[in-house]
Amino acid sequence: MTVPTDVFRIVGEPQPGGILVVADHASKRVPTDVDLGIAPALLNAHIAVDIGVAAVAERMVRPGTAAYLANVSRLVCDLNRDRDASGVVPEASDGHAVPGNRLTSSDRAARIARYFDPYHDGLAAVLAQTPPRLIVSLHSFTPRLASDPGQQRPWHVGVLYNEDDRAARLAIPLLAAEGLIVGDQLPYSGKLLNATMNRHAEAAGRAYLGLEVRQDQISDPVGQAAWAARLSRIAAEVVTRLE
Repeated sequence: MTVPTDVFRIVGEPQPGGILVVADHASKRVPTDVDLGIAPALLNAHIAVDIGVAAVAERMVRPGTAAYLANVSRLVCDLNRDRDASGVVPEASDGHAVPGNRLTSSDRAARIARYFDPYHDGLAAVLAQTPPRLIVSLHSFTPRLASDPGQQRPWHVGVLYNEDDRAARLAIPLLAAEGLIVGDQLPYSGKLLNATMNRHAEAAGRAYLGLEVRQDQISDPVGQAAWAARLSRIAAEVVTRLE
């Protein structure tokens, strides 16, 4: 089952005690009435979408695992931010200006009410109605930043967490056993970038696994299928080991 809205998609059937894959940056879609004022080619870049994530999440869906995917670009509204953060409606990203997001305070509030609030209200409803045993928060990262090309990012996957590291501590050795270079709080720290999981997982005591997969690993169907199988297997193992 795929349930689409203007803001999110639910793929599969969420199950109590199952796994829910959450991807805040799964879409590059920009509604026709939103003008970002950027070159169309940028919508295929990481500033607009977590490359490969939607395809991996969809391939992870199976009995007991469903996916909750953003259905709007992070440039329209960055859903993995605190509601009052300036970056919720980004005016720039990785060195690129987004002139269409220079909004009046009332227009900014309307953008947030149109996208941010329904996304998080919808996720809260799914979690309350079908509480999962594990949430997998799925993102992807670039091998290097356009604004800082000298910064190397050798990790195949990063594991992020804030205060609750139950699932992270189980997953890190499982990922390393696959022969992967695993970043513990790299290339980002979940102490700083964890807004959706802080709100929906940590605040409610729900176990979660925050993952950042390097985008060149999942930029084509072969890599997406391989990573979907790997993450499904590891997530299932984490579930069996959670206390």
